[in-house]
Amino acid sequence: MAIIDNAIYVDGVRTENPVTLSETFERMRERDGMGWIGLYRPSEEEIREVAEEFGIHALVVEDALSGHQRAKLERYGDVLFMVLRPARYLDDLEEVEFGEVHVLVGPDFVVTIRHAESPDLGRVRRRLEADPALLAHGPEAVLYAILDEVVDEYTPVLAGLENDIDEIESQLFEENTDATQRIYDLGREVIDFQRATQPLSGMLEALLRGSDKYQVTEELQRYLRDVLDHTLRVSDRATTFRTVLDNALTVESTIVARRQNEEMRRMTELSIRQNDEVKKISGWAAILFAPTLVGTIYGMNFDHMPELHWLFGYPMAVGMMIALGFGLYAAFKRKGWL
Repeated sequence: MAIIDNAIYVDGVRTENPVTLSETFERMRERDGMGWIGLYRPSEEEIREVAEEFGIHALVVEDALSGHQRAKLERYGDVLFMVLRPARYLDDLEEVEFGEVHVLVGPDFVVTIRHAESPDLGRVRRRLEADPALLAHGPEAVLYAILDEVVDEYTPVLAGLENDIDEIESQLFEENTDATQRIYDLGREVIDFQRATQPLSGMLEALLRGSDKYQVTEELQRYLRDVLDHTLRVSDRATTFRTVLDNALTVESTIVARRQNEEMRRMTELSIRQNDEVKKISGWAAILFAPTLVGTIYGMNFDHMPELHWLFGYPMAVGMMIALGFGLYAAFKRKGWL
């Protein structure tokens, strides 16, 4: 069933529990009370039935049916339409899960339409029913309590985000770690959280500005100002988180660049050392090659070589090999190869 709870209140006290929507509409008029209808993912027929009875604008019906709306506040005559984006933090996944609740507030009715499990509107209803004096302020009191519940549920989300940001700050300067992806992903969650929470302050300010026109009691205005104060604090902390993550991403990029530079320097030093070794090997190979070349030529036993029958031919060949070896050694030493 799309109807989660359905009640009629007179002077802040629950007096009727209608089973059907048509019964709710009838008893509201008879008792001159306030109807509070809670729907969960209702069908198009159920939404249109509510809209027809309370004279709700067709655009509101369209938004309520489509879902996936941004947080906003709109007024159609004497009917107020508010979209809220409650949230909860999934610590294991480091993700913020967003819900969606639509609130329709009229002179003598409240209709809540949830598209997700959050927020727990049953808790809101129990809280108000335990405080008839507050509920006696009318539909605006229900709207206040829903706003208060949604904003209170942001506190654990902030705590979860803050804890993960602290972990990232500790991880930044650890060796052999790369926090770039984690920082980016968490930054996206903070941005989505800001989109859900930042419009609330403007929405509450608009409600307070229209308090006199729509006869919102002074006591209820105090409650709304308290929620506004909490909302501003939530927005400020979310903005701080985003700044911290932006700075962390900059620091991480600097650290990664420094590590890459150090790695390039080590590779360059290794390449230089390898070049030095290659030079030494090449130098010694050249030194050994020169005498070997001379010895090879004179060791081929050709008869027609003038030096073979010369008295000084052998000393000359040996001397040439020694001279070439020392000459090449001196040349390579001077160039720094050896």
